[in-house]
Amino acid sequence: MGGRALVAGLLLALVLHSPARAADAAFTQFIASLWPEAQAAGVSRATFHAETRGLEPDYKLPDLLLPGRPPTGAPAQAEFVQVPADYVKESSIARLAAEGQKLMQQHRTALTEIEKRFGVPATVVLAIWGRETDYGRYRLPYDTLRVVATQAYVGRRKDQYRTEFILALKLLGEGAVARKDFRSSWAGATGLTQFLPSEYYKHGIDLDGDGRVDIWHSVADALASAAQQLVNKGWQRGVRWAYEVKAPANVDCTMGVPEVTKPIAEWLRLGFVPVRGQKLSAAELAQPASLLQVEGIYGPSFLTTKNYFVIKEYNFSDLYVLFVGHLADRMTSPQPFATPWSASTQLRSADVEAMQRHLTRIGLYKDKLDGKAGMQTRAALGAFQKSAGLKVDCWPSDAVLRAMSAGR
Repeated sequence: MGGRALVAGLLLALVLHSPARAADAAFTQFIASLWPEAQAAGVSRATFHAETRGLEPDYKLPDLLLPGRPPTGAPAQAEFVQVPADYVKESSIARLAAEGQKLMQQHRTALTEIEKRFGVPATVVLAIWGRETDYGRYRLPYDTLRVVATQAYVGRRKDQYRTEFILALKLLGEGAVARKDFRSSWAGATGLTQFLPSEYYKHGIDLDGDGRVDIWHSVADALASAAQQLVNKGWQRGVRWAYEVKAPANVDCTMGVPEVTKPIAEWLRLGFVPVRGQKLSAAELAQPASLLQVEGIYGPSFLTTKNYFVIKEYNFSDLYVLFVGHLADRMTSPQPFATPWSASTQLRSADVEAMQRHLTRIGLYKDKLDGKAGMQTRAALGAFQKSAGLKVDCWPSDAVLRAMSAGR
């Protein structure tokens, strides 16, 4: 028995001194060090102790920087790994649009008030709700407090999530949400319309008049808060999010960046034509817009207004905005995009990042090396294709990658 006790003691010592145990002890110490900031934000000692007791990090989350391991990144975020045809999927849009029409009637009183008060169409906030949580049917998989604590400890954006952690504690202490209902995405966005804790405090609205902002259970509050967030980020009343157009055959796809802005009338003079013979009013023709071609020259083309970029502030992805904007349109019109998506293939994020690195070296790209083929990346690729004598389509392909590898 003495020998067994000795072995058990040795095993316990090994466990206690394992790297994981040491790391978790450091995490616990880190969390404890945040008490003064929490106290300054109005969090009680009782709340801090109750909510952080036994709190452990989740090292399986994306976007972490763990010692001795490669950065985890966020490879599973659909907006950045799916091609447009898969992300803006017709069957998904049609289903959500049909359900959105029913919800528009069910929540008519709240939606009418939102349109009147904020100037954001009911269809837009419904589309955000549909995209974010499938109208509340999708159960968010993570414990919010654990997510923001982990991201504050070893995430890429520690300072941001340090604030989110403090405000998450504040939400729990104020009774805004019970811990069991405080579920989130891997990035800490919570509620029916996916707010970070800081966004709750910046944009939260009590539309149903019960004295509390409840974005987890009150559809009225969640949709009004989404509308308020859009307004706070610059939403313009009465302006569409975008117009689908047919591009001229000689389109210069490198113009597809937010910095190149022209009145819609000028784009039309350059040969862009609104689809299905759509007639625009004088006010619409005077609206400034940017060109968007998310598949380069191969898929649909859009002239995007200020409100396009406001929605993009909600989720920084062109595909996200196209999904939300198109879903909103489909609630009042059954027509899909006039130009179908192409059969494009998606390069690995590592390959896109390699392209960005090459484009940076030759002075064509000045944005983040993030492996995402966004507007700036596509325009820079087009500029490279021009200089290399390749077909200018502004789309990341194996051919472009080979040309870069060959030093062209």
